[in-house]
Amino acid sequence: MYDPLALECLAAIVEEGGFERAAQRLNVTQSAISQRLRVLEGQVGAILIVRSRPLKATSAGKLLLKHTRQLRLIRADLERDLKELAPGLSGGVREEERISIAVNADSIASWALDALTGLVRQGLPVEIIVDDQDFTHDWLRQGHVLGCVTTLKQALRGCKVAQLGAMNYVAVAEPAYAKKHVPGGLDASNFRAVTYVAFNRKDDGQSEFVAKAVGLKRVALNQLFVPSSEGQLRAALAGWGVSVLPELLVRGLIKSGDLVNVAPGHTLPVQLFWHCWNLESAVLDSISAALSAEAARQLN
Repeated sequence: MYDPLALECLAAIVEEGGFERAAQRLNVTQSAISQRLRVLEGQVGAILIVRSRPLKATSAGKLLLKHTRQLRLIRADLERDLKELAPGLSGGVREEERISIAVNADSIASWALDALTGLVRQGLPVEIIVDDQDFTHDWLRQGHVLGCVTTLKQALRGCKVAQLGAMNYVAVAEPAYAKKHVPGGLDASNFRAVTYVAFNRKDDGQSEFVAKAVGLKRVALNQLFVPSSEGQLRAALAGWGVSVLPELLVRGLIKSGDLVNVAPGHTLPVQLFWHCWNLESAVLDSISAALSAEAARQLN
């Protein structure tokens, strides 16, 4: 049995990125943090933290981090049951009790928060980690989160997977920008003259959409990067360029005329899946059910 305080000490060091911030989070001294870590490393018989910049967990450290997050889930299940049976015994949410999941930015901006709202109002201590939908599964694989929304279809080891549906993407621009640069819509003759607003350098959605729309295998685009779905949307509204965004996010703005679809008839469907640890947990089951139900209402 490993000391839960020592395990949370290890998690705090990694999650906060250092001993000082870990001490502040746990409301103890830095020497106490160092001592707890030394005791835990002695018990395990291995180094758990690489003192680099940034700090990193070793392979043994990652295993203990995964175990720590499983313990958090058990505590969250207990807290849920206590609230039902004896509300007066339930305290406030501690930092170490938070349930972490990884969700892509476009889902956060369009449908995922609607799915989680009811659970949050009931007291779910959630922490959402954001990343591109092609990379959120890495957070689950490394044990940093309990579940993720991703494009990966195959279940990870020790996890279960559920298909959520397809999120359709369309290319939009501010009307004046579209009229000036692509008056007849995107095609093979004009797509290179347009600036595209992408999420970040890992975002290949812009090039994938354009290549499909203009009938080419591969395209090179002039891109600007705004690491936020809402930021991409604001940039498109401000006339920065064309942006390929979820149809859910821009549907109303196209209808009102604030944005125009510069490639009508073309969509890029992206299949999304929910992966989570294969554990018996009422909390995890409720998150899975909420995401699946909302996805069924809003995705294709």
